[in-house]
This record gives sequence, C-alpha cells and structure tokens, in this order.
Amino acid sequence: QVQLVESGGGLVQPGGSLRLSCVASGTTFSSYDMGWYRQAPGKQRELVATITSSGTINYADSVKARFTISRDNAKNTVYLQMNSLKPEDTAVYSCNGRAPLVLDRGRWIRPVYWGQGTQVTVSS
Repeated sequence: QVQLVESGGGLVQPGGSLRLSCVASGTTFSSYDMGWYRQAPGKQRELVATITSSGTINYADSVKARFTISRDNAKNTVYLQMNSLKPEDTAVYSCNGRAPLVLDRGRWIRPVYWGQGTQVTVSS
C-alpha cells in the first residue's frame, strides 16, 4: 500500500519561508514522478511543481524563482522550499506520486497517489 504523508505547513507572514516534506512508503520511490499541487478555498486544484524520476523539474509560473522542488531518494522524500511567500499562496498543499507504467488487466496504466494535504496560510 503506497502512502504519501506531508508535513511542514503552517502560518507564516508575507515574505516568509516554509519547507514542505512528503515522505513516501510502500513503494520504490526513486521510480516515481513526484509533484506538489495546491488548492485554495473556492478554487480548483493547481499544479505547483513537479520533479520526474530522472530529475526534470517544472514549475507553475506563479511560483518560479520563489519555490524549489527537490527529492532525496535515499529518504523517500520530496521537498518544496517556499520563499517570499505571498497571501495568494495560501492553500492546502498536497503531494502527488505517479508510478511507472504497469500492466493491469490487459491495460497499461500509471497509478497515481495523493497525500492528505497540509495547510499553508500566509497572513500578517
């Protein structure tokens, strides 16, 4: 059973920093593409940043130059370093993991897993 557990959220003032962590268990973490998504109240979930198993990184335009995604395969952990936080960054941040292709009942699929989310609030 694959589990993703986030931590590191909280309340921070504008301009401050937070570091989110997502620990994976029950799987070969190094083969997964990982990502961070967020959902603000009344809005759709949006991609924040992704990092593939080979280390290719992608960011949403709204967080470029402020957020940094990284992974430590030895610790089964993906991180999101968030700097220069703004009130509009307030959201529930969730970790996402996409498994490699697997054959399931005659079809090739890529299972996707989600963590439970961690609240980030940016407010003075």
